Amino acid sequence: MSPLPLWLYLPAILMGALFLISFIHEPRHLYNGMLFNLFALTALTTLALAILGSKNRLLIAVSLTLFIIFVLVIALIVALHLVWLLWNAWLVWRREGHSLANMLTLALAGGLILLELAAVFGRDWVPNWLYAGLSTFFILAIGYELVALYNFLTILVLYNLQRPRHDRDYLIVLGAGLLNGSRVSPLLASRIQVAVDFYQKQIRMGRPAPKIILSGGQGPDEALPESVAMQQWAITHGVSKADTLIEDQSKTTYQNMKFSKALIDQREDGKAAKVAFFTNNYHLFRAGVFARAAGLKANGVGAATSFYYLPNAVIREYLAFVVIHKRRHIVAAIVIALIAVSVAIGRISG
Repeated sequence: MSPLPLWLYLPAILMGALFLISFIHEPRHLYNGMLFNLFALTALTTLALAILGSKNRLLIAVSLTLFIIFVLVIALIVALHLVWLLWNAWLVWRREGHSLANMLTLALAGGLILLELAAVFGRDWVPNWLYAGLSTFFILAIGYELVALYNFLTILVLYNLQRPRHDRDYLIVLGAGLLNGSRVSPLLASRIQVAVDFYQKQIRMGRPAPKIILSGGQGPDEALPESVAMQQWAITHGVSKADTLIEDQSKTTYQNMKFSKALIDQREDGKAAKVAFFTNNYHLFRAGVFARAAGLKANGVGAATSFYYLPNAVIREYLAFVVIHKRRHIVAAIVIALIAVSVAIGRISG
């Protein structure tokens, strides 16, 4: 048995160092997900080479068994993806209502069904060259989106794992719609509760109580600003009214951050303050991106969300990032389309 040459470890070490430096310096960058996945890929490749090079039959057999199990699980997920998406869509509609925002998993399942029907029957309806071009386009496009989605899921999970220290001066709680225009919803309550827990733990640690900024304006169908209802909820759950502040003008997440920062700057007279923000886990990374865009040096804590609701919510978050970074996706679509056209032309020429 001979150990791997040291240079084979370098790709994993370099990618791991690059990811750590980037994530520690600024965790609110989308490309950190890609860097982590490149590190994981190089590290797993190095590990596989090391296991094979060990000549240890038991270790190789156990590793191969685990790999086969992993592949079978992925294959099962792929095989049942339509069943899972349709079941999740039904569950979300049943528990959350028939709104457009709750139709994303249903729309995705419907789109995939249409694509699979087209793949099966399309060859009988369109010329071979057109079928080849369309097949190439959709295969590459779906592959591209799966990679982009996986990178997004990676950074979303990683960002949720990091935690601000309990030495904050301000805690910003992001608003959400009120039930019947006046009551805090369970989803919004979970955001406030996480902030209240953070607030109380910081006090128990013997540190000064942070100010909690309840951020949210009044919608056209609401009887009062979201922030006022949020403040009332926080006070009834153990927060001193003197430790709460109201930001009641914002309508979007970006405005939550921008107007809360203005409130902090006004109170601190330009002095630096330590800030954390609170929202739901699926929304945490996008909130962090908007905080950076608003010039707010802050990271957040995400409240847990019902598991059945996560797929729909995460798809919505991913689509929001597609819109934010639409130029790169348009460029990718153009490149994929050019490849598909070249394949179609090649079939015609052949």
